[in-house]
Amino acid sequence: MPVQQTKRWRLHGFNNLTKTLSFNIYDICYAQTIEHRTEYIRYIDDAYNAERLTQILSQVVEIIGAHTLSIARQDYEPQGASVTMLISEEPVTQDSARRSLREEMPNPIPEAIVGHLDKSHITVHTYPESNPEGGISTFRADIDVSTCGHISPLRALNYLIHEFESDIVTIDYRIRGFTRDVAGYKHFTDHTINSIQNFMSEDVRERYQMVDVNVYQQNIFHTRMLLKSLDLDNYLFGTDDDELEPREAKQIRDELRLEMLEIFYGRNMSRVPGDGDEAD
Repeated sequence: MPVQQTKRWRLHGFNNLTKTLSFNIYDICYAQTIEHRTEYIRYIDDAYNAERLTQILSQVVEIIGAHTLSIARQDYEPQGASVTMLISEEPVTQDSARRSLREEMPNPIPEAIVGHLDKSHITVHTYPESNPEGGISTFRADIDVSTCGHISPLRALNYLIHEFESDIVTIDYRIRGFTRDVAGYKHFTDHTINSIQNFMSEDVRERYQMVDVNVYQQNIFHTRMLLKSLDLDNYLFGTDDDELEPREAKQIRDELRLEMLEIFYGRNMSRVPGDGDEAD
């Protein structure tokens, strides 16, 4: 069947639509002792330090087909890191690259796509933390990929989900502003989209439970993702699964799942003393 070609506009100037893809990515761990929790924070801080984050964002720049103008990065005390990249345009040399951005389809991991960008940026901030009352530790990474022009940051979607080995992902995608063609007609989007999920690879869709909240009239798209399976051995830090008694293993698994559900739904689901309960 022949592929239907999307009609290209003749623009009055530059395509100044701004497309922003924002992630809140969470990795959950169970570290049984204070020493193990301290080691976990140290491990995460080393695994995702400013240098490593710069490497990840540099790969994103390559995937979306941009040039890096400048990099600002910082490791923080006691933990956490930030990286900001300003990126600029790269001349479009393949018409197929432009056409593909208008079609809803999963994107490869990774694939370098030549695009047209200007006044764009990528940022990442990390937040390792642990629960002082238990063994749950959480690593959060906030990532923003904001571009102008023909290319979409959705090209980096699958790469970032895989790179951070995410347990829970909250994704927002928004198209802002408008671009005007030579007839003066305003265009508020330059590609087809009805869900962020349409741009995810098959293995991502199979691994995660997903919920959408979209405002189509405003070009705002929101997807929450929760990993379906929980292999306890992948979540223990400093302890092996076979070292636990069955009852203890079940309790830890329940605590991990509760933590994930609370992050996924954005609310506390356990009973907290003093929160509407009378003291015994």
